[in-house]
Parts: sequence; structure tokens; C-alpha cells
Amino acid sequence: MNTTQPAPDAQLARWQRFRNSRNTALASEYGWLTLTSFQWLEDRPAAVDLAPGLWSTDGTTAFLTAAAAEGLTLVDTGEPVEGTVSAALSNEESLMWVRYGGADGRQVVVELAMRANKYAVRTRDSASPVFTGFDGVPTFDYRPDLVVEARFVPYPEPVDVPIGTANPLVDGVHRSVGELVFRLPGKDHEFHLQAEEEKLGALTVTFHDETNGESTDEWRKVSTARPRVDALGNRTVILDFNRAINYPSAFTPYGTCPMPVRNNSLDYRIEAGEKEPGEF
Repeated sequence: MNTTQPAPDAQLARWQRFRNSRNTALASEYGWLTLTSFQWLEDRPAAVDLAPGLWSTDGTTAFLTAAAAEGLTLVDTGEPVEGTVSAALSNEESLMWVRYGGADGRQVVVELAMRANKYAVRTRDSASPVFTGFDGVPTFDYRPDLVVEARFVPYPEPVDVPIGTANPLVDGVHRSVGELVFRLPGKDHEFHLQAEEEKLGALTVTFHDETNGESTDEWRKVSTARPRVDALGNRTVILDFNRAINYPSAFTPYGTCPMPVRNNSLDYRIEAGEKEPGEF
């Protein structure tokens, strides 16, 4: 018996632990399932939906003006907002800025975000029905045949590729560091997916496949460990499509999640990983 490969039941158990951790993370307080709005700030003080106060930006800084009676408090310090407070972010940064509402004044958190070099706010409500009704993301059954070895072919230098996002008003950039090259069961050609580098050299690929719009959301992503060098000098990873997950935009219309680069489309039905979550 080859003891260098996990037994199928061990693989299944590891996947089940991954699924439990994933569902727990999604159900976290003020996480993606609690989003209830996304609103751009104007250049003059103005009300926004679902939050008290007057909000504005001068392009570099965001401002909030409120009376103490409106019940807004700063997330970091718990201090009440009375008068005008300000915050400044870089592009793609976010700040859990203020909270209000409910019996304890903590029901809603207002996130300040800078996207496409413009300020916006997102409300995160712990009473959101998407959050309170969540009992896990539906998935396909575990497919050991969709755990494949891939060869990582790095580019000489990272390449920034313009992409769209889940918000048509927000453009994105995919920093491609190389390609994952692999085969899938029943196909006689190699697939190539452009990858981004994450912490500690791990890789992530965002991809389309032929299940999108039917059983899965419009795109998904899957991550790998850091590539290892094999006996032939190739850099390899294990690409486990059972760990393909949805972006937050699958659960909420208020995400600004990155789309795949143009060539990251598989002519294959990846019937593994997370399905479209549907309505909660």
C-alpha cells in the first residue's frame, strides 16, 4: 500500500474540516453575510440610507457629522460621535468606523471603504436575514478526481491585468505572478490559469467554468499551498477544486469582488466545491 498519499476517507475528513471552518468564518459577527447597503459619499454633507448622521468627502478624507442623540459611537474606542469626525484611507482599504442601533447600540456597523479611489460606506447589520438565516453554503459531493497536481510556471515579473469587479463602477487589477498548468479527467489538453500570490507564497486562482449560472455563481476561486520543487525541478502544487469557494458577491449585491482575468475560463464542468448560495 502506498502510504505517501492520504486514504480517501482521510481526504474527505480534511475537506469536511475545511467546510466547517469556512461556514464558521462566513457566520462571523459583522461579516459578509451582514451587508445591507453600499453607498458612495458625496462632496457635501448628506444623509445615507440605513445610518444616521451626515456623510461627505473632499476626495482625500471622509467626514461624518452627528449629534450625540443619534447614537453613533466609534468602533475602535466606543466614544460617542458628537460633532464631526474624519478618517482617511488608501485605495482598497476599509475601516469598521462607527456603530449604532439595537438594545446595546451595536446592531449596525458602518464600514468606510475606498474603492476606485472614491469613498463609500457599507452598512453591516447583525439582524440581516441573510446572516440570521445562514446554515452553511451548499456544496457538491466530494470529488477525489478533481484533486489534481498542477505545475506552476512563474512569469519573469508579475503582470498587472485590468479586470472588472462585481460592482460595474469599480475596476480592479489582477496581479498575475504566473500560470498553473494541469489536466482534468476526460480532457486531452492542458488547462492554464493565471494565479495571484497570497501570503507566504500561496497561490489563488479566480476562474469561470461551465457550471456558472446553473449550479454555481458566475465565478469562484480556489487557493493552493506554496509551490514545491519536485525531483525534475518543476514547481508544483495540489489544486483541489473541492475547495473552490464563492466570493462575497455571491451572497450580497454589495460586494466589489474581482472577476477572473479574461483567459481564466475552463471549458469544463467543475462540479466540486461551493454551489450558488441562492436566497437565504
